[in-house]
Amino acid sequence: MKFSIGGSLKLAFRPWVEGIENIPAEGPAILASNHLSFSDSFFLPAVLDRKVTFIAKAEYFTSPGVKGRLTAAFFKGVGQLPVDRSGARGAGEAAIKSGIEVLERGELFGIYPEGTRSPDGRLYRGKPGGLARVALATGAPVIPVAMIDTEKVQPPGKIVPKMIRPGIRIGKPLDFTRYQGMEGDRFILRSVTDEVMYEIMKLSGQEYVDIYATAAKRQIADAAKAAEAKKKAEAEQAKKAAAE
Repeated sequence: MKFSIGGSLKLAFRPWVEGIENIPAEGPAILASNHLSFSDSFFLPAVLDRKVTFIAKAEYFTSPGVKGRLTAAFFKGVGQLPVDRSGARGAGEAAIKSGIEVLERGELFGIYPEGTRSPDGRLYRGKPGGLARVALATGAPVIPVAMIDTEKVQPPGKIVPKMIRPGIRIGKPLDFTRYQGMEGDRFILRSVTDEVMYEIMKLSGQEYVDIYATAAKRQIADAAKAAEAKKKAEAEQAKKAAAE
């Protein structure tokens, strides 16, 4: 099913790829990518000859009805792995465990260090837990990946994609074996994550923002609420002024 979905995506969108030679023909590797769109987890596997496994919410695999079964089949077909995210800490540990298991099988594991999609197309600070811990626990090389224009193919909240040609840049593998056994050191985890994010930034050309994307989303939501409240207040004032 992966090949049929991948073939359809390549035929429909014709994604361009640079650096495909940096993907090893065999053996474990971590693909660390920026995250612009829901479709990132489909375009990257579509252009690779090898299977790459990403983490996905368990709800995508357990929804009821015909739609739920079709969604589950689709996510399984493109190499998504369900993880229960009901608890923040538990979800993180489950994702790390799953990533280690994938790599121990000699496969490719895909991860988004930002932890969530960018709210505005900029690159945000990488979370130090998942990526660095998996890399140091397994010794697998980390390959930085930049998704280009995928947010234009499927903007957040949009179901029907636009026929825009996205791109993928794949960087050279990064070796962090010098830090193996040090996954309990938060400064090492931060250093590894920042090095990977710097490489992603160079590949993507995105503006870098040194806060977490989750915090940025909260700021955007708060600003939207404040603007709406201001608009309502001004409308009330105008209404009162007209009545006087």
